[in-house]
Formats: sequence, C-alpha cells, structure tokens
Amino acid sequence: MPRRVLIVGYVVLLVAPLALAGMQGLPLRSLWDELATGAGLVALAILLVEFLLSGRFRLISRRIGMDVTMRWHRVLARVALVLALIHPFLYQGARNPPYPWDTTRQLTLNWEPEAILPGAVAWMLLPVLVGLALSRSDLGKKYQNWRLGHGLMALTIAGFAIWHALLAGRYSADPVLTGFWLASGAVAGACMLRVYLLAPLARLRRPWRVTRVGPIAERTWELVLAPDGHDGLKFQAGQFAWLQVGQGPFSVNDNPFSIASAPSEGPEIRFVIKELGDFTRSLGRIPIGAPAYLDGPFGHLTPVERDAPGMALIAGGVGIAPMLSILDELRAQGDPRPVTLIYGNRSAAQIVDSDRLAAMERRGHLRLVHVVSEPAEDWTGEVGVIDRPLLRRLFDDEARRSWLFVLCGPPGMLTSVQQDLTALGVPRPRILCESFVYD
Repeated sequence: MPRRVLIVGYVVLLVAPLALAGMQGLPLRSLWDELATGAGLVALAILLVEFLLSGRFRLISRRIGMDVTMRWHRVLARVALVLALIHPFLYQGARNPPYPWDTTRQLTLNWEPEAILPGAVAWMLLPVLVGLALSRSDLGKKYQNWRLGHGLMALTIAGFAIWHALLAGRYSADPVLTGFWLASGAVAGACMLRVYLLAPLARLRRPWRVTRVGPIAERTWELVLAPDGHDGLKFQAGQFAWLQVGQGPFSVNDNPFSIASAPSEGPEIRFVIKELGDFTRSLGRIPIGAPAYLDGPFGHLTPVERDAPGMALIAGGVGIAPMLSILDELRAQGDPRPVTLIYGNRSAAQIVDSDRLAAMERRGHLRLVHVVSEPAEDWTGEVGVIDRPLLRRLFDDEARRSWLFVLCGPPGMLTSVQQDLTALGVPRPRILCESFVYD
C-alpha cells in the first residue's frame, strides 16, 4: 500500500464525522455552536485514530516507518487536546430542555447530567494523558510499563467520549454516525487486544532460543537467536523486531533492535546491541538456551529491492546493525551496485565487525569510511563527526546525488545528516532513515 494512500486514509477517518454530520441535512445553528460541535467531532476522531498509529501494524511501519507514525501520534494528540479543551467553551446556544416545536434541537443544547458527565470525565482526563506522555522521560518510568498504562487510560477516555457523543451530540444521535463511533471504538479496543493478547499468543507459538551472546566491541554485544520448532522469521534486510529474552511472551518488557543478519543467511537472527540500560545491562548474564520471543518484522529501512544506481549507508554507533544486514544481503544477491559505508564512532574500540567490513571492502563494491571523534594516536581514518564537508567530498556530484542514502544512528546525527544531504541537493525521497527514539 503506497504511503500516500495511508495518509489519505487517515485524513478521511478524521473528517468522516464532519461529513456524516453534514449529510444529515439538519438546520444550522449559530456559527459558534457549529464550530463547537465540529471541534468535538474531530477531537474524538483523532483520539480513536491514535490507536491505529500506535498499534505496531507492520503495514503502516513498512510504508511509513514507526518513528514517523509516532511523530504523527504526538502531533495529533496535541491537536486533539486543543480541540477538546475549547469544545465546551464555544457553545452559545441555550442550555435548556428541548422545546416541543424544536424537533431538530436547533435552539437548545442537551445539558442533562447523564449526557454531560461522561464528556466532563474525558475532558478532564485528556490533559492528564497528554501531560504524562510529554513528561514521561522526566518521571523516570520505563517505556514498556508506561505504554501499557497510557493505552488503557486512552481507551478509558475514548469510551467516556463516545458515551458523551451518543447522549449529548445533536449529530451523533443519527444512526449512521452512531454506528461510526461504535465501530471506531471497537477498532480501538481491538488494537489494544491485539497488542497485549493476540500478538503475545502468536509469539507463544513461535519461540526462539539464545544460541550465542557475547561482547563484540566496547559496550556492544552480539545476541544470536535460533527458531525453536518453527522455520524462523521472514524479514527484509534493514528491518527490526521487538525482542523479549528470558521472559514470557505476555511481558511488556520488550525492546526494539535492528536485525544485523541477512535474510539469506538462514533461520538464525543476529542482533547487535549497545549497553545503555534496562535490559541491555543484563546481556552478559543471559545463558545459552534462554527463551526469547520476537515481534516483527517492522521498519521501512529496506533499500535492497529499491531502484538506485548506488547506495550510501551512513551509520552512527550501533546503527551499524541494519547496515550489516543490508551489506550481507547485497553480497548474497550478487548486487553489482557501488556502495559507500560511512561508519561513525567515538573511538576505534567501538567499531563492530571491523575485520569483516575490511574484508568486504577488499572484495570490491564497497567503499568503507570510518569516522572517529576521539581517535588514538595511531588512527589513520577520518577524524571528527559525519558532517557536511565529509559528505560533500564523498557525494558532491550529480551521479552520486541520485544514489539511495540509508541512515541509522543517534537522533541528533540523523537530523544533521538529513539536513546536510538535502543542502547538497539529495532529493528527500532518496533518504531513508528510522529512529528508535519515540520520545
């Protein structure tokens, strides 16, 4: 499904309540009353669409990228919050019981407690939900535990908001719009059910076992899994999976890691993981044979099958993982296109698979450029960071600007390199990147 189709689909879902309300042919009220109703309708539609954006759907992440859907999720949440907060204050109509002759409720608002209270609950909880999301890092909560609470609270708010719309809404009383809200609410609930029940049940039927674990660079580990009683995972080079090790499939403690092995290498899956905290601190204590579960594949960092005269792979730190998968798959397919790999690290001790990368360069079709910011005295490669002067030296000609540029690394590096490439004239569609930082 093309990316633009997904975007159009989201827009259609957001404006559908307005269209269904307009099709009812009810006489218009004052401008402020109609704006108030419109704000409420769109806010509720956004809230329900948010469940699709955060539901780990492979179709969406494959075409758009999970980091992009998370950015949409955050932006739309802010829009929904503003619309919901102003919604009750825009009304100017009389808050009286409907007049006998006013069968279309053009002159009065339904202000009865059983209709207003559910909306008031949703109205008060929504700022709390968004505020807790914005301050999650400051609160020190683990992402996995916070995500479960965030989803349950959002589902509760959606339930109260739908209840309010069905009882108080002038337009939502229409059977068609009522059906839309009920169906959308059911989809939101199904998204939560899928993430926390159906997907774990699927993982339970496809377990994995740890076959190798050990350090491969400074504060960097290799973890290899083998399928336990099944044929493995079908994925494309450059994709990632959510990983659970030593826990049951229903645990919320999973983490996203890029797959460092190539699809053509066989059923084993290799991960390259940097020791940062939480799960990664315990890598050295994982025993061989420990159970593991994977949720995937996800991601759109998949350049192998894309049309381009050449490829530039730009990695920072542990962002080398998907590049290793891509390089191995290109070699396995006998792809003759030229490839340049720019690999940035703080020190040479952090370079992963240095000998294997050097061997790839000697075999041809790969130009390897190491960049180190804190070099030792005997370092002979590039010094500093991956910046515009370096990129200009390597790619500032018309032929190379038509290459496909694949980026993976720290968020700051991704932002700066994208800006530098764009400034050099590389078309934005020729730049692929994906970040695992969703804050």
